[in-house]
Amino acid sequence: MTAERVAFRTCPLCEAGCGLEISVNGSEVVRIRGDMNDVFSKGYICPKGSTLKQLHEDPDRLRQPLLKRDGRHVEVSWDEAWEAVNSGLTEVINKHGRESIGAYLGNPGAHNLAAMTFNRVLLTAIGSRQRFSASSVDQVPKQVSAGFMFGTPVSVPVPDLDRTDYLLMLGANPYASNGSLATAPDWPGRLEAIRARGGKIVVVDPRRSRTAESADEWLAIRPGADALLLAAMIATVFESGRAEPGNHLAGHINGLEDVHKALAEFTPERVEKQVGIDAATIRRIAIELCDANRAAVYGRIGTTTVSFGTTASWLVDVLNVVTGNLDKEGGAMFPLPVAASPTTRGKKGIGKGFKTGRGKTRVRGFPEALGEYPAALMAEEISTPGAGQIRAMVVVGGNPLLSTPNSDQLVAAFESLDFMVSVDIYLNETSRHADVILPPPSHLYRSHYDLALLNFGLRSVANYSEPVFEHRLAVIGDAA
Repeated sequence: MTAERVAFRTCPLCEAGCGLEISVNGSEVVRIRGDMNDVFSKGYICPKGSTLKQLHEDPDRLRQPLLKRDGRHVEVSWDEAWEAVNSGLTEVINKHGRESIGAYLGNPGAHNLAAMTFNRVLLTAIGSRQRFSASSVDQVPKQVSAGFMFGTPVSVPVPDLDRTDYLLMLGANPYASNGSLATAPDWPGRLEAIRARGGKIVVVDPRRSRTAESADEWLAIRPGADALLLAAMIATVFESGRAEPGNHLAGHINGLEDVHKALAEFTPERVEKQVGIDAATIRRIAIELCDANRAAVYGRIGTTTVSFGTTASWLVDVLNVVTGNLDKEGGAMFPLPVAASPTTRGKKGIGKGFKTGRGKTRVRGFPEALGEYPAALMAEEISTPGAGQIRAMVVVGGNPLLSTPNSDQLVAAFESLDFMVSVDIYLNETSRHADVILPPPSHLYRSHYDLALLNFGLRSVANYSEPVFEHRLAVIGDAA
């Protein structure tokens, strides 16, 4: 009889980084619960973490490479799959050049140590600038604004939830999705702790979300008007003579008066109709931020996936600056990751600097940002004839036909490809178009470290997880 053992690991399914206690008997997962001794999550676990057993054992999860033959995917050996990848990509490159190969990187790569370590190697080997990812329909505007304001695209201040007295939250619903670009377990519990210690939470959202229902105040903004609201709040702070960044930022700020002049015309009275929030409320919230002992402004996907998303992302940090809450306990603070952060490189106080537009899309000339182009433009780059047209795609851990704009157009575009490779554990809406599907091993066969997401951690932690099970290469027909 095999003795039961307990494996400890960090959950790899989202940004929160919760610690898991996994009871194992032989090759079977018996139970998964939160690790009470984890210094970060302290026993908290969400429904996703508890389903790693079901994901590991899911009969629909691919264990073997699939090759499309006569319109059907069939299991093949790894050697045969790699040969098909080699011949398929080589043929396209020989006919059309390397720029005819496009690559799309999906969200799971941010939670995968192998992807974080080797995706750049893969992209360099492909040798094409036709790169897209899930980031452009998520957080890129925030990273672009941080890059220009602070020097690197991962220099994103995060709200010090555990010490703040006042939280203004725009475009986020952490009761449903936890936090993002602000890594921490149990956001709901942390929010409730703010109110329990006498603090206040104000949620700005067009919809009465679960988070809005739990807040002290809900401001029902008109969709897409976040930049106007933030500009009006900043204008109010300047107008009231309360713009006080704090002595701790002396020598690190320039252009403050330029911001004042640029935003002076965006008064609450001028924007209230477009924003859908009355001028008196806008002024009151701005002054409350100034009056609070420790306050933080936090904006997420609702502020980035809109027109003027980069401007709104920048104004979040400007509002934190002018209210004296940037780089301050209880305000918006810069994380100190243990490893792999661009914030540790470059000239002190300046960093390596940041730029965009190092290339442009072929069809409409949209600029590059963070080494990639907008995913919403993939379809036209595939379907529009001419030099540089994408004729093959490599998709790693993503399902863009379900998760990006213009899905019908993108389906037609993917159907027209000469060749496609998908790295995925499932046959899904996107991978069904692939000529070859390469399945990664189960999460429980992999080591794990949040190389990317701890750049945005609310606390400085470093949790490395060894594989729960030893991985063995599956053979055709094996259910491992």
